[in-house]
Amino acid sequence: MSYAVGLMSGTSLDGIDAALVEISGEDEETNVQLLAFETYPIQEETIKRIKKVLSIEESNVALICSLNVELGYAFAEAVKDICEKKGIQVEQLDFVASHGQTVYHLPIPKSNQFSSTLQIGESAIICEETKTTVVSNFRERDMALGGQGAPIVPYSEYILYKDKKRTRLLQNIGGIGNVTVIPKNADLNQLVAFDTGPGNMIIDELCRHFYQVQYDKGGAYAAAGKVNQELFIQLMTHPFIAKSYPKTTGREEFGEDFTQRLVEEWPIKPNDLIATATQFTASSIAENLKQFIDENTDLIVAGGGSYNETLIKMLKAQLPTVNVQIQEEIGHSSEAKEAIAMTILGNQTLHHKPSNVPSATGASSRAILGKITYYS
Repeated sequence: MSYAVGLMSGTSLDGIDAALVEISGEDEETNVQLLAFETYPIQEETIKRIKKVLSIEESNVALICSLNVELGYAFAEAVKDICEKKGIQVEQLDFVASHGQTVYHLPIPKSNQFSSTLQIGESAIICEETKTTVVSNFRERDMALGGQGAPIVPYSEYILYKDKKRTRLLQNIGGIGNVTVIPKNADLNQLVAFDTGPGNMIIDELCRHFYQVQYDKGGAYAAAGKVNQELFIQLMTHPFIAKSYPKTTGREEFGEDFTQRLVEEWPIKPNDLIATATQFTASSIAENLKQFIDENTDLIVAGGGSYNETLIKMLKAQLPTVNVQIQEEIGHSSEAKEAIAMTILGNQTLHHKPSNVPSATGASSRAILGKITYYS
């Protein structure tokens, strides 16, 4: 049994997720137990720098270079703190698995560009600060094989959630929504996974714009609003929603610029706009999932969006024949799911085992993911 910490900082910029686990085995014999989980807020000035890096107009190479190291220190502090809270010395860790902060993801390049992705949060800093081997940069190898490098979690979901009698739809609602489809009694080659469209991203941006808060707690603003049907119908015509999988998206399509245009072009009540954005998220998920639903289907929702009661209510209304649950209802943690997934990927890498899912990403073959920064 090994101690490991998984780190995840997603597109919603709501914090650094750190999961301390015990992990053993490999492949389908992998066993993982969550010992502790924390989300560490990112300092406001750091968030501003991340947002600047995310903007094509404002970004520059000096800022990216510096932010890479700044985030490395922030990730290392998260590792040290969660170990301290659990009474474990960082020297006892066998490895850290860090996803990093995505600053750009380009699975389908434009002219004169290459398919590529960039996550920052320097692994060498994490390694030196924690005196621990670090596995990072999980997406690039899949993209080198013609894949989209995303979704990143299907392998871990297969390990944790496969069922002989029921189809399992694992829907994560972070900044972006993504789903892993595990047919009943499936083998790994039968998995399908892709981004469904916006998750909390538009909702969060609207909350910051109108109320100077980071998110719609419990879906209260959406519940107090009314869906604008004209805007909703227009949103559902976005080409990404009907696009065939495999497909991935991000802030490039549904981020701050997209939300600002909504605010400028639709001068309606703030809560009505938030309610409409919430319905857009629920309906884009439902529209993408309908093709996989049979008479024995579970939809298990994770991520920050699982705590938005209005969003979950809308989702249930869209899928009345499906057993919709959040992770906590089946004994797991919605918040910790992706950080735990990083430890499973890192464990596979250190065992020289593949962990991408070509049926989900479009890669030409399976591959060992990640780069290893050894501590000696």
